Amino acid sequence: MSLLVCCGLAWWQWDRFTSANGTFQNLGYVLQWPLFGLFPAFMFWRIRKLRRQAEAEGTAGRPPAPAPVAEVPAPRPRPDVPPSDEDEELAAYNRYLRELNARDQQAAE
Repeated sequence: MSLLVCCGLAWWQWDRFTSANGTFQNLGYVLQWPLFGLFPAFMFWRIRKLRRQAEAEGTAGRPPAPAPVAEVPAPRPRPDVPPSDEDEELAAYNRYLRELNARDQQAAE
C-alpha cells in the first residue's frame, strides 16, 4: 500500500518536473518517493527474517542474556576523614525543611 501511494506521489512530482515551472528538486523527489515506499516493505521482510532466525535458534520470546559485569570492590573509608552520618550542607537543608513543615502545620491549625 505504501509503495502505491509513494509511486503516485513520484508520478505527481514527475508531472511537476516536466511542467514549465518544474525544478530539479522535483526530479529529486521523483527518485526519493519510491525509496520511501519500499522502506516499510523492507522492514517487514527484515523483521520476518529475524523472527525466523530467532525461532530456528530457539531463542524466540526470550530476552538475550545480560553481559557479565565485572565486580567492583567496595570503597574503603579514608583514614584522615572522620566518618559522618550526614553531610553538613544536607543537615542544614533538612533543618530548613523541618522548619517549613512546622510553619505549615501551625498555619493549618
